[in-house]
Amino acid sequence: MATQRVIGAVDGTGHGCVLTQDLPPPGEGEVLVKVHASLISPGTELSGAKKARANAGGQPGIPRPFGYQNAGEVLEAGSGVTEFKPGDRVACMGGGYAQHANYAVVPKNLCAHLPDNVTYEQGAYAHLAMTSLNAIRRGQPELGEYLVVVGLGLVGQMAARIGQIAGMYVMGWDMVRFRCEAARNWGIDGVTVIGEEDYEAKAKEFTRGYGFDMAVVAFGGEGTKALDALRKVMKVTPDTHLVGRICLVGGVTTQCAWGAGLGNLDLRSCARTGPGYHDVPWEHGKVEYPRVFMRWTTRTNMDFVLRLMSEKRLDVESLTTHRLPLERIDEAVTAHIEHPDQTLGTVLLMSHEG
Repeated sequence: MATQRVIGAVDGTGHGCVLTQDLPPPGEGEVLVKVHASLISPGTELSGAKKARANAGGQPGIPRPFGYQNAGEVLEAGSGVTEFKPGDRVACMGGGYAQHANYAVVPKNLCAHLPDNVTYEQGAYAHLAMTSLNAIRRGQPELGEYLVVVGLGLVGQMAARIGQIAGMYVMGWDMVRFRCEAARNWGIDGVTVIGEEDYEAKAKEFTRGYGFDMAVVAFGGEGTKALDALRKVMKVTPDTHLVGRICLVGGVTTQCAWGAGLGNLDLRSCARTGPGYHDVPWEHGKVEYPRVFMRWTTRTNMDFVLRLMSEKRLDVESLTTHRLPLERIDEAVTAHIEHPDQTLGTVLLMSHEG
C-alpha cells in the first residue's frame, strides 16, 4: 500500500503545483480513499490565487494544498467504520479532507456510496451540488413558482437545475455568454446575458408580468448592482411592497437600505452543504442527529444529489469543460483565472503507483 501521496497546491504567486506528502492512516471514524477524480471549485478555492496573480511580484512561499470534493474507492476503513469496506466506490467532500490528491483520508459521514451508474468524475461534483441544493432548500420553493439564478458558475448551474426539479420555472443571469449557453444547452427555461440584453423586459415576459418569487445569488465579490437589479424584477404586492425570497449562496458583498429600501423581501444566507459539516464528532460518526427531527443533513443531502445524478435528473457531465491530470494543475488554475469565458467545470484525474 502507498505510504505517500501527491497533492495539488497553490503557491504565493497564484500558480498551481504538486507536493508529495506522507500518507496518514485512517483514524477512528475515517476511511482511506484511492482517489480517481476531483473537481475544482473556482470561486472558493481560487479567490486567493486570483488576488496573488493580480499583485504581480509575489513570492512562492509555502504552497497551500486545497480542494474539498473528490471520488474514488475505499482502500481501508478505520476503527468504528461499518458502512464502508475496501473496494467500495465513494464520493467524498470536506475542506482539509477531500483534497486534490491521489489518496485522501476522509471522515465516514463526509463520504457516500456512488451509485453504479455514476462515474468518479460525476461523483466529484457532490459537494457543490449539495451547496446548490441547500440554497434551494433555504428558499422554500413551491411548485410553479418563478426563480432567477444570478451567476451561472457551477453552483448557479446546479441550483437552477435543482430549482427545476423542485417544480419551478427558472431563468439564469450571467455576464458571460458562454455560461448562459451552457445552461441553455442542458435545458434551463430561460437565460439573460447581463449587459447585452434588457433583463427587466425579459423578466417581465418570462414571469408573465408577475415577477420572480425567488432568487439565488450564486457568485462572489461585489453584488450591490445585482441586488439592485433584483429589486426591479421581484414580485410586488398591490400596495407596492416588494416580496419574495433572495438566497445568497456565494461569497457576495452587498450594500442595501433595509426597511422601506427592501420592502418585505427576505434575504437569506445559505451556508455550505447542510447540518453536520464542520461538526467534527458528527463527521466521524461519534454523534448522530435524530432523523425524525433532522431529515436533511450533509450526509442525506449527499445521498440525495448522487441519487439525482443516478436518475439522470441532475446533469453534471455537461458542466465539465476540462479534464487534466493532477500534475497539470497549474494549467487548470490558469484556465479558470485567465479564461473564465471558456472554463466551467475542471476535473483533475489521478494517477497511482502500479
